[in-house]
Amino acid sequence: MLRLLRTNFTDATLKFNAEITLAELQQLDVSEITLLTLKQAGLVGQIAKFAKVIKSGQLTRRVTLEGIAVTAGAKAAIEAAGGSIA
Repeated sequence: MLRLLRTNFTDATLKFNAEITLAELQQLDVSEITLLTLKQAGLVGQIAKFAKVIKSGQLTRRVTLEGIAVTAGAKAAIEAAGGSIA
């Protein structure tokens, strides 16, 4: 039986994932943010199928995220600013 080594294996789906920081969300002028909004603003690539918000930077205004994943720290920061995650 032939055994293949799994060294230098990268997942082919990683190119469809994107990360967004709270600082980048702060710069957007819209309050309801979807994946399409992020693509139109140029914050994620056009081939991205999933986006995740990470806690890096400050968010001081109210935003509503729809269909976007968030980390636990980012969720706390968004809700502290009066925002919500749908």
